[in-house]
Amino acid sequence: MIKYDLILTVVNRGYADEVMKAAKKAGAFGGTVLNARGTGTNELQEFFGALIQPEKDLIMILTEREKRNDIMTAISIDAGLAQKGKGISFSLPVDAVTGISALAEKESEEKITEKNA
Repeated sequence: MIKYDLILTVVNRGYADEVMKAAKKAGAFGGTVLNARGTGTNELQEFFGALIQPEKDLIMILTEREKRNDIMTAISIDAGLAQKGKGISFSLPVDAVTGISALAEKESEEKITEKNA
């Protein structure tokens, strides 16, 4: 049985392509990019007397658990998350997945292989 993880990466706006390029190179099928904004006290900037909250990109990547570490390592190294203030990446376990044919097909193939072994 395949287990899944959701990798969430938050970077400054404009760096999502770097994150996705690194993730795909490490085995991710794809991801979803959402626009977000930071709310930390260090994030606030003043522009002509108005407080501005920098815009962020939130990248969500659903992947098989066995690929998680490779993908997160690639994101950290290739997209520069090891640099202070560049972004953050973390993962959450996913109990069930539906509606993604590529992942579902792989799970079916592995079940057949397990039965035949």
